[in-house]
Amino acid sequence: MEAIRFIVGTLLQVLLVMVFLLRVLLPLSRADSRNQLSQAVIRMTNPLVLPLRKVLPPIGKVDTASIVALIIVQAAAVAMMWLLGGYPGIFTPAQFIQVVFLMLVTTVLRFYIFALILYAILSWIAPGTYSPAASLLDTLCEPLLRPLRRIIPPLAGIDLSALFAIIILQAIHIAIT
Repeated sequence: MEAIRFIVGTLLQVLLVMVFLLRVLLPLSRADSRNQLSQAVIRMTNPLVLPLRKVLPPIGKVDTASIVALIIVQAAAVAMMWLLGGYPGIFTPAQFIQVVFLMLVTTVLRFYIFALILYAILSWIAPGTYSPAASLLDTLCEPLLRPLRRIIPPLAGIDLSALFAIIILQAIHIAIT
């Protein structure tokens, strides 16, 4: 049963919720919508986002339909894991909402920690080369790294801002959980 919970949890949380999280983050970070990976995210999430968009128009640059779709998918993932016994006990509605938002925040933190690790590795292995994934990572990570680069200058030509960003995000993750 534990293996089934792991597989279902991974598919729901890592794949499905992450795709909808990307749907929210890509426009906020002004990612290139013509990027192949951006197009894949848009196509995968359109079946839920487009009907919601008819009811929930965007507010400025914030796509409310994508945010609501992300919350719906996260709530469905939490409910599925609860049904499989992944969360002990019975939830009250307030506890359910709390777990959904806590899982959403931890997912965002984990996503950025992983993205920053990939960003740092790519900057060491293949600096200056173009790929759709590297372009997307650059667009997603730069808003986090830019303020840190103002505070922490490169040390002997080595940019340590990603390391400090990972430490800060990990500390926030530990404090929340």
